[in-house]
Amino acid sequence: MHIRYGFRLEVVTEASTPAAVMVDIHPNRRHDLTQADDLVATALRDPAVPIPQTIQVDRFGNLRRDLVVPAGGLSLTGGGVIFDPGFPDTTAPAAGETPRDALPADVLPFLEASRFCDGAPLAPEVRHLVAATAPGWRRVQAITDMVHRRLGFGERYAREGRTAAEAFHERVGVARDFAHVAIALCRAFGIPARYVTGYLPEIGASAMPGPMPFHAWFEAFLDGHWYTFDARHNVPRIGRIPVGFGRDAADVPVVDTGATAVATRLEVTAEEIRGQRFPVSPEDRRAHAAETASRRRRTDG
Repeated sequence: MHIRYGFRLEVVTEASTPAAVMVDIHPNRRHDLTQADDLVATALRDPAVPIPQTIQVDRFGNLRRDLVVPAGGLSLTGGGVIFDPGFPDTTAPAAGETPRDALPADVLPFLEASRFCDGAPLAPEVRHLVAATAPGWRRVQAITDMVHRRLGFGERYAREGRTAAEAFHERVGVARDFAHVAIALCRAFGIPARYVTGYLPEIGASAMPGPMPFHAWFEAFLDGHWYTFDARHNVPRIGRIPVGFGRDAADVPVVDTGATAVATRLEVTAEEIRGQRFPVSPEDRRAHAAETASRRRRTDG
């Protein structure tokens, strides 16, 4: 299938200020783009003012754009079309845990406590849950189930700076809080876990009330692979489009201005383009990738 995605964000500031923006599709899915995305930055006071951008790859492999928000603020828009094979999130109940001394070096940071995810204070409160489940995928799923049941969801509960421990005890939060609590608990019991932000279309799922936000979920490293878990929805979903991976939300902010600017508007869209479904056999998938690569070579040439 093809998924159309995009966003519009307005950032307001009194004086010009540097900003880091993370809204580009992650490199591990860019080969699936059939309509390239790009970021358009427009000054709110004077749309004719140019907004130069530079792009670099951060330590987690995410694409980050650096620019300067002019006095008065700017509008950021972007979007594109991406191919997706249409499979739900993979489930692997037999996947086991990897001993710490066998973990790849790039996975080790996802075992450490981070700004929003310190699970050590929570470990005693859920030790009975962990003891009752087999190590590996089933243990991560048990943690996900518990977080899904424990926290109440609502955009009215959004609060910048809330840690996993605070969300656990307050029993409320938004998607990022659900992810933070589950990540903190996984790490507390020796399971590497990383935060993911991106688009989550409502394909094969009931439409949620209210405007669509960027979504947050997490991945756990088991048997040499990263597996997707979603403590907010807690059901396999179709069409996730990752934008950024990190230790927690602090590593993948949509826009970071050092708290000198205010985001006043955010609109997110992600939906299947009807009538553009594709077969999903491995042969068809490889043919699609080859055609995409060929198209890009022709465009570059």
